[in-house]
Amino acid sequence: MPDSPQAPDLSPSIETRGIPEAADPFRLFQAWLNEASATELNDPNAMTVATCTPDGMPSARIVLLKDFDARGFVFYTNREGRKGGELIANPRAALLFHWKTLQRQVRVEGNVEAVTDAEADDYFNSRARISRLGALASDQSRPLPSRGELERRVAELDARYPGDSIPRPPHWSGFRVRPRSIEFWQDMPFRLHDRRVYTQAGEGWSVGALYP
Repeated sequence: MPDSPQAPDLSPSIETRGIPEAADPFRLFQAWLNEASATELNDPNAMTVATCTPDGMPSARIVLLKDFDARGFVFYTNREGRKGGELIANPRAALLFHWKTLQRQVRVEGNVEAVTDAEADDYFNSRARISRLGALASDQSRPLPSRGELERRVAELDARYPGDSIPRPPHWSGFRVRPRSIEFWQDMPFRLHDRRVYTQAGEGWSVGALYP
């Protein structure tokens, strides 16, 4: 965005904008997510997930955050798709939340682990029926001959599973990004942005500031 013509105002900072001071970055993330949920028109839980192959080729895409706690940030996907394959081969990822209405970003970097089968089952069974059928029908990230082929598969599965009991495919599950660092970025006038970074330190977190 263009620089403001007014004199720079170095306040308010993150604290004086009503965001709680916290040694726990997950409390701060929850506060920011709550605010985004009230201002973003669509999907305040949307995040970019960046992965990398073992030989260094990166890729990124938007997915939805489905859960988080002190262990990390959880999303679900087809483990046989591109991002699933990259995460299995190279279990590290970066996440980026961007809330335009609030002029904020949160960046997360960390190691990745699979969620438990029980977690995956619980979330899969909470999804809409057609979404569960789609998860069974899709060979994610692989060539699709035609849209009609996908629709045919969904129709076949719809007939095969007429009720609400639809099995979770073994290749459909979730990943948890266990953060090693979490950065909170707040837009400030004249690009003198407020950047706070939490870095894992033993069982807790160290907190520091970064130049904009």
